Amino acid sequence: MVDFTLHDESTAPQESQELLAASKKNFGRIPGLHAVMAEAPGLLEGYQTLHRLFQDSTFDAEELTVVWQSINVEHSCHYCVPAHTAIAKGMGVDDEIIDALRDGTPLHEPRLEALRTFSLAMVRERGDVDDATVQAFLDAGFTQRQVLEVVLGIAQKVMSNYTNHLARTPIDEPNRKYEWNGTVVPS
Repeated sequence: MVDFTLHDESTAPQESQELLAASKKNFGRIPGLHAVMAEAPGLLEGYQTLHRLFQDSTFDAEELTVVWQSINVEHSCHYCVPAHTAIAKGMGVDDEIIDALRDGTPLHEPRLEALRTFSLAMVRERGDVDDATVQAFLDAGFTQRQVLEVVLGIAQKVMSNYTNHLARTPIDEPNRKYEWNGTVVPS
């Protein structure tokens, strides 16, 4: 196993030092994911930019959580599932939604379930979904813009999930209480 360095502002490449300082300011600490990504400044900057852009999309807190957590669970990301559980709780997302996403059980709100279904189809089919899949998403009340914003969310999650798989990023202390065993009920 390759041991990836968990950087801080003193060990990171110079181009990552300001990025890590921003992470520390935003989170009160340097998340492990950011500490790993700092090795490749472009990756960390790209991730932070995509994170900001996705948060600024037309999706609300519940919808952001559905996209993020559906992808995290699909990719079996040991780090991001607990991290996004904490993020969702901080955004006031209902525990019923959080638990259903973590467990892979149906969401009670049909519109949110349509968002999860579409997000998973996009990941599983690598964006090559049929017209009926897109139309079902639109019929659930979403827009063409949101079709493309799901792509933005997937791009962000690929960066984090793949990095965490490679580095086996340790779960941050505040998120350990949300550790996830990777077991889901098939949907």
